Amino acid sequence: MFTFRPRLLPAGPSADPLAGRPSPLRCWRGFAALAMVAALAGCGAETRYAPPSRTAAALAPLAPAKSFARAHPVAPQRANSDIARDFLDLHFQLESGTALPVFTRFEHPITLRLIGQPTKSLNRDLAALMQRLQREAGLDLRLLGGEAAGPAANITIEAVPRKAIRRASPRAACFVVPNVSSLAEYRRSKRKPRTNWANLRARQRLAIFVPNDVSPQETRDCLHEELAQAIGPLNDLYRLSDSVFNDDNVHTVLTGFDMLILRVGYAPDLRSGMTRAEVAARLPTILAQLNPGGAGRAAQPLPATSRDWIDATEAALTPGSSRAVRLRAAHRGAAIARDLGWQDHRRAFNHYVLGRILQRDDPELAQQHFETALIYLQGRYDRPLLRAQIASRMAAFDIIRGDGATALARIRPALPVAARGENAVLLSSLMLLEAEALLLQGQTDAAYAVRLDSQGWARYGFGPDWAVRSAMTEIAALAPPH
Repeated sequence: MFTFRPRLLPAGPSADPLAGRPSPLRCWRGFAALAMVAALAGCGAETRYAPPSRTAAALAPLAPAKSFARAHPVAPQRANSDIARDFLDLHFQLESGTALPVFTRFEHPITLRLIGQPTKSLNRDLAALMQRLQREAGLDLRLLGGEAAGPAANITIEAVPRKAIRRASPRAACFVVPNVSSLAEYRRSKRKPRTNWANLRARQRLAIFVPNDVSPQETRDCLHEELAQAIGPLNDLYRLSDSVFNDDNVHTVLTGFDMLILRVGYAPDLRSGMTRAEVAARLPTILAQLNPGGAGRAAQPLPATSRDWIDATEAALTPGSSRAVRLRAAHRGAAIARDLGWQDHRRAFNHYVLGRILQRDDPELAQQHFETALIYLQGRYDRPLLRAQIASRMAAFDIIRGDGATALARIRPALPVAARGENAVLLSSLMLLEAEALLLQGQTDAAYAVRLDSQGWARYGFGPDWAVRSAMTEIAALAPPH
């Protein structure tokens, strides 16, 4: 089983960052501002250029990359009975729909080794993730030395160039495989039964392949989900609103729900080889101990996600398809959600996708879809990170219209949400939009300070200087000429 993440696409009207994979689709990660601003800039009647003073500032050395100091996990707010259902569906089915006969996990302390050519940021992010897994999920993790001598690690994380991953699996950006310890070994074994997750009965040895020549955030996002899947769930569920185990990929780092799922998976009462019924019988007691707050909540199970809806949504997100094809698929997904009577975040996601597809050619209609999405993001179905992504889209259009006040009203509440979600791409994009909105308000000094502060987050989120400068230039071009 592979988990795929987006190719870093160049900006342009056909380069929508909603990327996918063969089956099932691994959508986009976070918010790709380069494609967003290129599309939005096309909404104006003329090409606009940044003033000379801003151009000079854009050529100045960029600030060093920033990183997030600590995580802000939020405990799950659902009933334990609903979480038990989630746990079973996550562990006893693959994303392709294949049922798994038994539960699997590591039955001993888990050793890891980082090999290849890891970047400094990857080393830092792995250390921070391991600390979180130890502290929040109670896992016994140990990092072994480099790729020299020593015992074999249970999980080998190999950092390689993106093109090496593409050669192994053309549409993958990163993935995890059982019973191998290197990319070379995987190439020799990729069609053998031992690399098939459905044949696994216990976890002993796995390999994770992550790119070392993309932005720090993309590598970190790969690391979070691939390591979590190496240790725990093998499935993704669209119905989960607070998890990285969701193919809409609104969350980019492990959440409080995810840590609870991992902690439950390593409870003493469970072991590899158990059937679904055996695990189900033990979950109420385990969850009552580990999540007492969920014991008193009333069950509010969401309906299962229709396969037809998944197929339509994935088609709407598939790169390389024409806009017309993606738009028809997006409308089909929204119609299925409507006919099924959904009132949750999945229906909001449909309208968000429609807004993204429409925003270049029909920005007014796109704004209406974003507004509709916000209607469904209320109460227990609210998703602050998706709301923040919608805010960035709507604020960009406000700036194009010269309405700095409305843009600021959308941006300001979204900034702390992006920071808590550790999404540097979204955070830096919002800050650059804030700078343009401040300029529209005549607050030149404040705009300069915000733009300067955004650079460190943009360095972490976008990576190379050219990508950071492109984002800065394109967003600066949104504002109407003075």
